[in-house]
Amino acid sequence: MFARFLKDESGATAIEYGLIAALIAVAIIGGVTALGSNASATFNTVAAEMV
Repeated sequence: MFARFLKDESGATAIEYGLIAALIAVAIIGGVTALGSNASATFNTVAAEMV
């Protein structure tokens, strides 16, 4: 029973997929944050030039 528990890798696979999903989420959040900051600065510049 203990040997069968050591050979079972389904939990490890689930953890790996969870880590990959978390890394992808962090990358997406970072990209959206950076893009949002740049877009906000651009809109502020355009708005200031229009006044």
